[in-house]
Amino acid sequence: MTLDIRDATVSPAVDRDPSTVVLDAVSASKTTVPSNSAYSFLGSPGSTIWVLPQAEVSGILWPGINTQGVPSGVLQNNTVTAKLVSVTGPADFSVYTTSRGTPTVWFDSGNGTPDSRTLAINTHAHANWAFEATGTYTVIFEITATTTGDAAVSTGQKTYTFTVQP
Repeated sequence: MTLDIRDATVSPAVDRDPSTVVLDAVSASKTTVPSNSAYSFLGSPGSTIWVLPQAEVSGILWPGINTQGVPSGVLQNNTVTAKLVSVTGPADFSVYTTSRGTPTVWFDSGNGTPDSRTLAINTHAHANWAFEATGTYTVIFEITATTTGDAAVSTGQKTYTFTVQP
């Protein structure tokens, strides 16, 4: 297994080692925390946050998660575990989806790390990646699984760097 960044800004798309890339949350990604209490994990209603969105928006990074390259039947339960190992930065970081105005939190450094989430193979999903202040964030993820032969497999910990612009 690998844990890379698929760069679709070039043709053909290429996979990049996350340690060689800085991902930018540009000023256009700035928004405010909704008043709905279900979003309290992002901070106080009306406070400023930067969100890399679940739905594609021109000019804003659109990160996703993809397990489509994992063959069926190789891993127990055809799943992997994605783990947010740690976050360093000026404030909290979270990844969540929104459906009909209701968030589902995948990862949230505000309630401590590590956080983990089980993903089915053949998944291609996008989520909201939220940052609560400007500055540089170092986010470490790891993907683990167990083969059908009971062997543990891991991508190892991979470091992603994000800069959040005012």
